[in-house]
Amino acid sequence: MDCQVNWKVLEGARYRLFERVRYAAGTMKKLLCGLVAGFAVTAICLAQDAGSAKHVVVLRAARMLDVSVGKMVAPGEVLVEGEKIVAAGTHVERPARAEVIDLGDATLMPGLIDAHVHLFLHPGAEDLQTVQESVPERTLIAAGAAKADLMAGFTAERDMGTEGAGCADVAVRNAINSGLIPGPRMRVSCNAVDLTGGHEDAIGYNPAQKVLSNADYADSSDEIVKVMREQRKGGADFTKIYETGRDSFRDGEFQTPYQYTEAELAAAVKEAERTGGGVGSGRGVAVHATGEPGTGFAVAAGVASVDHAYQLSDATMKAMKDKQIYAVPTFAIAEYFAEHAATPARAEWDRKEQAYHAAEFKKQLAAGVPMAVGSDVGPFPHGTQARELELMVEFGMKPAAVLQADLLNGAMLLGWTGKIGELKAGYFADVIAVPGNPLEDISVTTKVEFVMKDGVVYKRP
Repeated sequence: MDCQVNWKVLEGARYRLFERVRYAAGTMKKLLCGLVAGFAVTAICLAQDAGSAKHVVVLRAARMLDVSVGKMVAPGEVLVEGEKIVAAGTHVERPARAEVIDLGDATLMPGLIDAHVHLFLHPGAEDLQTVQESVPERTLIAAGAAKADLMAGFTAERDMGTEGAGCADVAVRNAINSGLIPGPRMRVSCNAVDLTGGHEDAIGYNPAQKVLSNADYADSSDEIVKVMREQRKGGADFTKIYETGRDSFRDGEFQTPYQYTEAELAAAVKEAERTGGGVGSGRGVAVHATGEPGTGFAVAAGVASVDHAYQLSDATMKAMKDKQIYAVPTFAIAEYFAEHAATPARAEWDRKEQAYHAAEFKKQLAAGVPMAVGSDVGPFPHGTQARELELMVEFGMKPAAVLQADLLNGAMLLGWTGKIGELKAGYFADVIAVPGNPLEDISVTTKVEFVMKDGVVYKRP
């Protein structure tokens, strides 16, 4: 039998089949979209439920430091819910869902604070690092340095200039804050600010190569303010200015040229205040200043801290006490340089300068100059800077006073008073544990066994 095709009928059938398939596909698409939306809502709800049920931890140890009075509480317990401390004392409530971490014969204390670090530096020729290593490479190195410092118990830091990497420290700070990388809570400054031909300029290189300074150039009040505005736009928290250098130390006499006048520094302080950089904000001006008259100019201008402070006149020390301007001694870096000097003659020079600084430090303590703790870590290995606390004790401070300088004054200098530096209800859960008693042996701060930041445990025995 011959099969004759009715093309008109066939075309109509094909059309109806196509419409049915399209309808089915549309229905399936709507169904799948509905399922996906349902799953998304469920996931969001589950995430919200998980967020509302914050992780609860009870930390327990043989002792706990009450830093404000410089005494131990025994035993010590801290109740943590989420990122905050709920209670601290000899005994705290133990909610049914709480994880209990018993740290045994250890001391619970607030996370350490380093008010002078360089995340973008590592041991080696500092001037060559900034020329030979790209900013992306240095940023990766900085991320590793931040982790090393955190694991050593430093849960808050102030990065005192990226040494030529611009505002790359802003990216590191933001990555830490968003949980992308582990590290301390950070105050950052972008580059430091320096004169043409000043302390951090590339002096000694072929001028035709136009090797840049490790800092941002500013040669007048107006230029300082302009640089500060650019840096704050880039995300800087505070401003670091080089005020003295390079230093000279001969026959027991210390000398160092100043870079900016009191009026120029006052313009910087005023600009910082305009953008919220008042006292205790963590957003003011810090200066690298080793000696007079630069240290005096900086204090008269009202800076937040004088870092290094090898030499302070009687008038400067009195003004620092009256204004509560912190000295940040940075002994650890000087010791490292002496131990790793290129020549015996240089090592001897470094040791004599350190001895001079230690003697001046005793005068500063007697005059009531407020102290904060900063190590200048970077040129020496990150994660080893608790040595600074040991040296401050060795050179005249009591362990309790050093811990108060580090934790209470450090929190004030970084602008986080009432948030970090003590184990109190409502503070961030930045808690470390050390073996032994740091009030009796400050060296235990170099042997941190447990680290918690924002309620997250990063290190445990």
